[in-house]
Amino acid sequence: MQAAASPSFLERFFHIQERGSTVGREVIAGVATFMTMAYILFVNPDMLSTIGIPAEGAAVATALAAALTTLAMGLYANYPFALAPGVGLSSALVFGLAAGQKIPWQVGMGVIFIEGLIVTVFVLTNIREQVMEAIPLNLKRAIGAGIGLFIAFIGLKNAGLVVDHPATLVTYGSVLNKGALLSIIGLLLTAALMSRRIPGAILLGILLTTVIGIPLGLTHLPSTWLRVPGAGSFTTFFQLDIAGALRLALLSSIFAFLMTDFFDTMGTVVAIGEEAGLLKDGKLPGLKRVLLVDSLSAMVGALFGTSSVTTYVESAAGVAQGGRTGLASVTTSLLFLIAVFFAPLIGIVPTEATAPALIIVGFLMLAAIKDIPFHDFGEAFPAFVTLITIPLTFNIARGIGYGFIAYVIIKLLTGEARRVHPLLWATSVLFLISFVI
Repeated sequence: MQAAASPSFLERFFHIQERGSTVGREVIAGVATFMTMAYILFVNPDMLSTIGIPAEGAAVATALAAALTTLAMGLYANYPFALAPGVGLSSALVFGLAAGQKIPWQVGMGVIFIEGLIVTVFVLTNIREQVMEAIPLNLKRAIGAGIGLFIAFIGLKNAGLVVDHPATLVTYGSVLNKGALLSIIGLLLTAALMSRRIPGAILLGILLTTVIGIPLGLTHLPSTWLRVPGAGSFTTFFQLDIAGALRLALLSSIFAFLMTDFFDTMGTVVAIGEEAGLLKDGKLPGLKRVLLVDSLSAMVGALFGTSSVTTYVESAAGVAQGGRTGLASVTTSLLFLIAVFFAPLIGIVPTEATAPALIIVGFLMLAAIKDIPFHDFGEAFPAFVTLITIPLTFNIARGIGYGFIAYVIIKLLTGEARRVHPLLWATSVLFLISFVI
C-alpha cells in the first residue's frame, strides 16, 4: 500500500486546505488585495509632504511599513488581512495635529506611538478582545454590511460616478467622463467574470480594465520602471518626539487617535472575517494575534515616520478572491516590498481600474444584512444606525460608536439593560466622551 503524501511546508504552516483554499488561490488573493490598496503608496507621501515630511522618505517608509506589518499578520496571525498607513489616520495627523494645532510632525508621530502603545497594552491584558466579544451579534452583522456599503461608496467615488455637491453633499457624476466610462466598463466586465465563476475574476477585471485604459489615455506607461532608494529615502525613520507628545494639551488628540485605531480595526476584522466564513460562533479564532499585530503596527508607523499603520478594509478584495490564510498576506507583503523599487510600475494602474473591484466587494459584504432580524425593532434599529452611519460619515469608528450608543440607550429605556454587557456600557461612554472632545 502506498503511503499518503506528507503535507507540504506551506500546508503545514498556513493550513491552506483546512480552510478550503489552495496555494494558487491565496497568491491571487494577495495580488488582488495589493492592487486595491496600492494607491496608498502615492496618496500617503503626497499628503504627508504638506506638513514638511520628505516625500521620498515618506514613500519608502509607507511601502516598508506596509510590507513589514502585513508580513507579520500573515506569518504570526495566519489571516488574509493586509496593513498599511491609514488614509483617515494620516488625514487626522496632517489636518488635525500638524496643520490644526501647529505642532511639528515629529510630535505627531509621538502621539501615534503613544496611542499604539496603549492599544497594545489593551491587547496584552485581553481588554480589546473582550470588548470585541461583548458586541452583540446583530451589531457585528451591521458592522460588516456597513463596511460593505462604505467600500462600495469609496469605489463609486473613485470611479467618478458619485461626486461632491455643495447643496446635496453628493450627486451623480457624468458617465461621459472617460474615468467614469472606464470604471463602468470594468465593473460590467468584472461582474460578468464573477457570474461565470472565473477564478481570479476580480484581479483579472483590474488588469483588463487597466489595459482598456491605455487607449483612453487613463493608463500611463512610465518612462522608467525602476526606482532605487537614494540617500534621502530613510530621513523619516526614528524621528518621532515622544517627550513632546506627552503634554496635557495633546491628551485629547491621543484619545481621539486611540478610539479611531481601536474600533476601525475591530470593524474591519469582524466584517472581513464574516465575509471569509472564518468566524466561529461570531468570534474569530486567534483574534488576539490579529489585534496584537495591528496595535504594534501603529507604533511601527510612528517609528518609520509614516503615520499609524492599520488593517485595511481593502483586504476584502483578497477574501472575495478566495483568500483564507496568511499566505495571501505574505504575497501582499512581498509586493509592497517590491514596490520600494518598482513604484513607477505599480503606478500605471489607474484608480478607475480598481474602483469596480471595491464596488463588487462592497456588494458581497452587504450580504450580512440578511441575517439581521428586522422584525425585532430593539435589535434592528441600532444595527440600522451602524449600517447607515459608517458610509455616510465616511468613518468606521464613528458608525460603530453611534450604533453602540443607540443599542445601550434603547435597552435601557425598554427595561432590558441587563442584556447589555458591562464592557459595552463602558465603551459607549468612552465614545460619547470622544464625540464631545
